[in-house]
Amino acid sequence: MITGTTGAAGSASAAPGDRPATSGPGYFSTGSDRRTTLTDGADRRPGDSETGPKAAVDVTGSGVYIVELAEAPLTTYVGGTSGLARTRPAPGARLDATSAPAKAYRRHLDTQRAAVASAAGVQVKAAYTAAFNGFSAKLTAQQATALRADKRVRAVTAARALGSRSASPLATTTTAAAAPTATTTSGDAVASAADRTAKPVKPGPATGKGTVIGVLDTGIWPESASFAKKMPAPANWHGTCQTGVAFVAEHCNGKIVGARYFADTWLADGGSVPEGEFLSPRDANGHGTHTASTAAGLPVSDVTIDGRRFDPISGVAPDAQIAVYKVLWAGMGYDADIIAGIDAAVADGVQVLNFSIGSDLGDWEANTPIGIAFLNATLSGVFVAASAGNTGIVSGAISNAAPWVTTVGAAVTNLDEATLKLGDGTKLVGGSLDALPGGNSRAMVFGDQAGSPELGAAYCEPGSLDQAKIKGKVVACALSNTFASAAEVKDKGGAGMVLFDPVGNYRVNSIYNFPVVYLPTEKQAGTLFNYLMRHPTDAKVSLRSGGDGSSVPGVPSVADFSSTGPDKVTYGVFKPDLVAPGSDIIAAVSPAGNFGRQYDAYSGTSMASPYVAGAAAVLRATHPDWTPGTVASALRTTATDTVGTTNPLDQGSGFINLARATDPGLVIEPTAAELVAFSETAQPDGKELNLPAVSLREYDGTHPVTVTRTLTNVGKARETYRSAVSGLPGMKVTVTPASVTLAPGKSATVTITLRRGSAPWDRYVTGSITWKAKARSVRIPVAARPWGISPRPYGDDGEEFGRMTSGSFGFIQPGFTGPLSGRSTGYTPMQRKTYSMPAGVYGGVFDPSASGVKKVDFTVPANTAGIVVEANTEDPNTNLDLYLYKGDKLVYSSDRYWTSAEQVYKFLPEPGRYTAYVFAQVPGGPVVDFELRHAIIARNARYSPATLTLPKTTERGGSVNFTLKPNGPLAEGDFWAYTEWSTNGTVVPGNLVSTQQSAWE
Repeated sequence: MITGTTGAAGSASAAPGDRPATSGPGYFSTGSDRRTTLTDGADRRPGDSETGPKAAVDVTGSGVYIVELAEAPLTTYVGGTSGLARTRPAPGARLDATSAPAKAYRRHLDTQRAAVASAAGVQVKAAYTAAFNGFSAKLTAQQATALRADKRVRAVTAARALGSRSASPLATTTTAAAAPTATTTSGDAVASAADRTAKPVKPGPATGKGTVIGVLDTGIWPESASFAKKMPAPANWHGTCQTGVAFVAEHCNGKIVGARYFADTWLADGGSVPEGEFLSPRDANGHGTHTASTAAGLPVSDVTIDGRRFDPISGVAPDAQIAVYKVLWAGMGYDADIIAGIDAAVADGVQVLNFSIGSDLGDWEANTPIGIAFLNATLSGVFVAASAGNTGIVSGAISNAAPWVTTVGAAVTNLDEATLKLGDGTKLVGGSLDALPGGNSRAMVFGDQAGSPELGAAYCEPGSLDQAKIKGKVVACALSNTFASAAEVKDKGGAGMVLFDPVGNYRVNSIYNFPVVYLPTEKQAGTLFNYLMRHPTDAKVSLRSGGDGSSVPGVPSVADFSSTGPDKVTYGVFKPDLVAPGSDIIAAVSPAGNFGRQYDAYSGTSMASPYVAGAAAVLRATHPDWTPGTVASALRTTATDTVGTTNPLDQGSGFINLARATDPGLVIEPTAAELVAFSETAQPDGKELNLPAVSLREYDGTHPVTVTRTLTNVGKARETYRSAVSGLPGMKVTVTPASVTLAPGKSATVTITLRRGSAPWDRYVTGSITWKAKARSVRIPVAARPWGISPRPYGDDGEEFGRMTSGSFGFIQPGFTGPLSGRSTGYTPMQRKTYSMPAGVYGGVFDPSASGVKKVDFTVPANTAGIVVEANTEDPNTNLDLYLYKGDKLVYSSDRYWTSAEQVYKFLPEPGRYTAYVFAQVPGGPVVDFELRHAIIARNARYSPATLTLPKTTERGGSVNFTLKPNGPLAEGDFWAYTEWSTNGTVVPGNLVSTQQSAWE
């Protein structure tokens, strides 16, 4: 998806400003900020960050605002105003914006809008009437305040910038935006979950015939073979073909049934769109063309990229028609313009909308202006698919989390592996979409050892490498501007390139037209880097296509960049909804933004969302009477588990299965009234919505929770469905009635009661409820986290927010109301030991077997409350990193670059052997001296006595301060204790509490 757009092109690359900096003789910086960012906004092309959107509102409060008026738009007006008939379509029907009632009501809205704007003394920039009633305008802070006080106004919101959601930013060189000839370009989309092979079928409902998919994105490259078909416009189509720079009416050939662009916010006050853009629906970026062809591109058999043939490709709904709404410019756009695009799409008559756009760290509030526009689009019969985001490393960063939007994560469906064999026999399996030489090994050199460190040779920056030192060799380059790096190696005579990221990154591939293998993990980077350090003059490597499948758990599996749940905005809405192919997807692109290519491989949830949009078009064509909610339920309840995880926080309902979705049996969809009520609530929950999932984030585990779901038979036969619960370890779940028998079109409501039982506090447990008939089954995911002492909008990724605290001023925030009592183990000292080790590489990369690493083992017994390990050094010139492993699995790492006071821990750890690795990432001399401290705190031990002081009662969500003070003097050093809370006899695990008798020595 984009931060602006949600899809990304090409391989993992970062803008030069994002790469770690080298210093002195070292190679890489350290710290949590080292991770390369992978979004398709500013990183996609050099200069995009400089030409991105200006702030919509300045520091004085003046700028572009979105004004939502109180009256309903065309999509939801049900009557009530004298002389104006209802315009809201009946369930299953769509809005007719050209009907007499619609025209009359629109005139009324125009009059009311003019009156509001006149009263405030503002000039309307863009007017919205179909999916949103309001306007955008340049306002002063005083005008915004006055409008908020006007009873005719529902809300006034500052315009915000968004972008596309691709995971693999392509650092391309932007070509001149010259008008193309009619013979340029071609490409399109993925055809099936398992491969990229087009499977032509006879046009009909199964190919989306008769439907229109609206694509809100960067525009389209109309000459592409993916869109080269003349088709008549549907009878109920009311759109237009807006011409502009390098875009004429003939480009709307029927396959492209309509095209518009929206740039009012960019053009405000004499502004302009970014350099290199077309002020027209033409795509200068590639993202919009890629998403459009993924959803509805024609089958194309001759797919050639840089002279190399690839498998045939096809869109999911190849006979659906495409309506283009260009709302992003250089991958970025404003919500004021996006709403204008949504408004036009609904009035034009699309049945499906694709939105591969979002914000960098996901949604932060419910019921945004875009969300309200999508709600009204949904209520008028338009299905909305949207990308979940590409921040897989940060759980909870879900974009487009509104319950009426189908939020799509990305799955890996093509391995695209490559194997790198080092001279010492070590094999590393990475990824590649390029032709690799195979055969015998050849010489390999690290870029930093074959060029100028000052010019960025470690990253193979342009002009940094010495041709004499790399000619005929494979060059290892740290991840930065990957296409520029590949060009530098190729131009200087290198035989190939191995990309690695010192801190690990997402698994995405690009086509470089040069032998390139990408190693995405930190562990692989450490192995490669330290091999190169041991063999500075005699390193060898062989590169071959294919691998052993170890780069992913299997296929389909959730892509590591795909944003994961829970939805941090509401407790009771479950996101993502499902996953679809979104990794290494080859489709049509814009040659203007992709090295002149007609096709390219992009990765991101931007690529997954249009797959679902195409599937929705197929279902709408197959079942014209189905509502958007019915389509969404059919897709979600028939999805299947991915390989490697069944956790719905990662996969949602699972991997899309379009064949099953055409005949789901039962559907579960919310009513319009439920959705409207949710949209009008300041802090909505959502668990009451009739959605095909159950989300109980932060529920009160001291009481049972009851929700209802209404099941409707959309099949053709009377059937009996029996419920079954799976997963949800420790929870007690009942479904009443246990079975339902339904005739076609009939519904039944079931009551689902969930009790915590023995499920852990402050942890997610996940599972599902399935209703099974003889030939069909319908499954909904369930995720529940009982709020004990710490609420959090994230999944369980090893970090314990609010779990570590001080005995002098402890703090908890209970999720229950009632009496509160507690107990403590008292304090146990940290064990201290000093070590010396020989230094390794200055500014190196961690590898357990490398020099400059000290390994220390610990045995953690059963019933342990926590393990805490700390490392420090007195040498101010040394920077340490600290890693805690259990076997070969990383538990926790601490690599703060500003200090060597590192700490790793695990609360309620599994018993077994743990290993701490102390890594001198920046040694201050040939020998590194440091102190390692650790404490293993037993849950039921009795250590040095301490007094626990706390309130006797608590309120859910309230702040509780406590102290844990030693009863007597403690020896010098640091001490840890465990506290445990209880309410009405229910025990809730507490905190790891520290006290310190002296500072670091």
